[in-house]
Amino acid sequence: MSDDPRLSLRLHFDSGLTFGRGKADLLQFIDEDGSISAAGRRMKMSYRRAWSLVEEMNGHFDTPLVDSSRGGAKGGGAVLTERGREVLDDYRALEDLLRQQGAGILARMRHGQRPVSV
Repeated sequence: MSDDPRLSLRLHFDSGLTFGRGKADLLQFIDEDGSISAAGRRMKMSYRRAWSLVEEMNGHFDTPLVDSSRGGAKGGGAVLTERGREVLDDYRALEDLLRQQGAGILARMRHGQRPVSV
C-alpha cells in the first residue's frame, strides 16, 4: 500500500454544484464520443446517471455545457457547447496548475517532511 498523496480538484459553486474530475471526464468523453450514452459507458455508469449529471451541469451555468439531440432514424448525439468547452478547458488548466505548483509540496509529504505554507 502506498502512502503517496494524490491531488484531486473539486470546485464547489454557490449554486450548489460540485464539479470535479468525474464531471470533467464526462464532458471530455461526450466531446470525444459525441454521445452521452457512450460517455457514460466509458465511465461505467448508466445512461440515466450520465444524463442526470449533464442536466445538473447544464442547470448551474449561464448557458448549457452540452447540447444533445434525440435519437431517431439518424440517431441522436451530443456535443459540448462553447461554454462547455470553456468550463472543461478551465478545469483542466486548474488541475495542471495544481499539479505543477503542488509537486514540491507533495514530494516533501511523501518523504515525511512537514509541508510549507503556500
